[in-house]
Amino acid sequence: MRVPAARLGQGLLLGLAAGLCLWGLSAWGLLEGLENQTWGWRVRALARPAASTARVKLIVVDQDSLDWAQKVNGLPWPWPRQVYAPILRFCRRGGAKAVGLDIIFSEPSSLAGDDEELAAALESLPSVGAAMLGRHTGAARAWPSALLPKTLPTTGLEAWLEGAGQGLDMPRALLPTPVLAAGFKALGNVAEDPDQDQVMRRLTPLRAFAERSLASLGLATYCAAHPCAPAHAPGLLRLGGKAIPLDQQGRTILRFRGGPGSHQKLSAAAVIQSELALEQGGQPSLDPALLKDCYALLGLTAPGLHDLRATPTSPLYPGTEVHATALDNLLAGDFLRPAPAWALPATLLLLGMLSGLMGVLAVKPWQSSLALGLLTPLPVGLGFVLYQAGWWWPVAAPALAAALALLGAMVLNYASEGRQRRFIKRAFRHYLSPEVIEAILADPQRLSLGGQRRELTIFFSDLQGFTSLSEGMDPQDLAALLNDYLSDMTEVILHEGGTLDKYEGDAIVAFWNAPLDQPDHALRACRAALGCGQRLIERQAHYQARAGKPLFARIGINSGPVVVGNLGSRTRFDYTVLGDAANLASRLEGANKLFGTPLMVSEATWRQTGDALAGRELGELRVVGRAAPVKVFQPLDAQDPARTALAQGFAQGLALVRQRQWRQALDTFAALAPDPAAGVYAGRCRELLADPQADWDGVWNLSQK
Repeated sequence: MRVPAARLGQGLLLGLAAGLCLWGLSAWGLLEGLENQTWGWRVRALARPAASTARVKLIVVDQDSLDWAQKVNGLPWPWPRQVYAPILRFCRRGGAKAVGLDIIFSEPSSLAGDDEELAAALESLPSVGAAMLGRHTGAARAWPSALLPKTLPTTGLEAWLEGAGQGLDMPRALLPTPVLAAGFKALGNVAEDPDQDQVMRRLTPLRAFAERSLASLGLATYCAAHPCAPAHAPGLLRLGGKAIPLDQQGRTILRFRGGPGSHQKLSAAAVIQSELALEQGGQPSLDPALLKDCYALLGLTAPGLHDLRATPTSPLYPGTEVHATALDNLLAGDFLRPAPAWALPATLLLLGMLSGLMGVLAVKPWQSSLALGLLTPLPVGLGFVLYQAGWWWPVAAPALAAALALLGAMVLNYASEGRQRRFIKRAFRHYLSPEVIEAILADPQRLSLGGQRRELTIFFSDLQGFTSLSEGMDPQDLAALLNDYLSDMTEVILHEGGTLDKYEGDAIVAFWNAPLDQPDHALRACRAALGCGQRLIERQAHYQARAGKPLFARIGINSGPVVVGNLGSRTRFDYTVLGDAANLASRLEGANKLFGTPLMVSEATWRQTGDALAGRELGELRVVGRAAPVKVFQPLDAQDPARTALAQGFAQGLALVRQRQWRQALDTFAALAPDPAAGVYAGRCRELLADPQADWDGVWNLSQK
């Protein structure tokens, strides 16, 4: 189907407008909630452990640990610092690479020697202490000199803070006590800000305080085992041989491995008991080898300790496991990368314009539904694919842009195509069958000027003596009678799938096999002719009462190649036919006068009906304008036994005529009286018998149309 260039342009403009509209809504942050929702779908559907996941362990102060400490040892929360020392010794015994403590020991212990015992244990292996850099938390406004070695020397820190790191230079800090700080190999920042909906999707790998940088806890734990200096590059933070992609706010997007428990958790009570048992030569409940070459993070998961966060995989996710996820991503090198700045506008405009084009091309409801069902989920599917490839790709705005462009195109189609469809249906419902109207509605270009050559079956009908009839009737009565007659005949023609060409007074011109393909077009036309004859018989009493005499219609039918299409001027045209085959159908309608028959079809038509109809051959005619004779036939009602006998007798008479056995032919045709066609042949046989010198080849030569 050809679509006007103007419509395609409208589709492109619709798509462009939809893309720009969603681009504006996205820029204003109005789609952030929906985008976060689609991000959650991707995270939950595609979260999988990596090879590095087993190398990150969590030692958690859970509710069982609190209960054990209280019941067995009489220790309330918070625990004395020395309670954590066996945990560190257990990690050293197991061969852990480093331990990060997600607990801020910002106040000295009230127990004598308590801090010193923990500090001694901290020095036994690479350990990282927790600090909190923020805007409103902590009293420190400068680094104590004892803690400067615990920070990370960062290449290009000043330039980064003036550029991509703006807003990450914190004015305050909550720091561990000097005694404990001396035992830590490094410090790690545990302050993290969730997104506006309070869900943790990102983590800030590096923040600054008093002109020194501090990595987040998980990354600092890695650096404690693998000393490295952070270095900034455009969109990246490098830690030794590792690269962390950053967004415009200096954050990295976490690739979650699943819900809570994706990383193996060891109960702090079980770890303490196992270490004490080993030190006393007993059997531990936990094998220290669990921590061989692993990174351990000590954190709080008991509900009353309030270190739970909301993440895309769970509304109750341990805060320590967020840092574990970052460490896991660093080890695997699979942090998610933010989409490039051009991704959203490019996706919006391209998908919007594609949707606009598809929308104006989808003229049928099922096509529009299909386009909506394919293009709207497309960005979501693309988002899932690109998540696997390591990209955060926006999907909410592109999906809405596609839907908006398609809905706009549907409205446009309804406004223009719907108006056109309603006009076509109103204008042509009296002239075309419903099937033909649907074909034109599917491709309105059929109404443009032009034609095509194809084989049709053409139908001509006329009322006998209509001129004299019209002279004797009141014009209004004549018009009413003619309207009723044409309505009856047209109903039969359209019922058989015919296309009404035109009315010419009382004459009807119709054809089959255009614009729709109809392999049985000849049979349809013959059935329509017989149906018109039957309808005329059924309505004859009604017509005779109004006209004062019976109506007699003649029909001629022929099949052959013609030119069919919209022919005329650019402002007024008809869907009609031109060609010799159409002229012959018209001639056959008039040739019925010779035999007194109501219906005559050419051999070209009759052969295509096969054995579907009963009928008889009428003979051969040479019509005006054609040198070659045409064999003609008359379809008959197969249900009438008298018609069958008539056909058989008429065929015998024709055979005798062709053998020039005039006497026997005369007797045969005379026996068929009062059949008008048989009477015509009987009269010709008498003429030949009366003139022994005369001869006849059996072909009737017509001198008038």
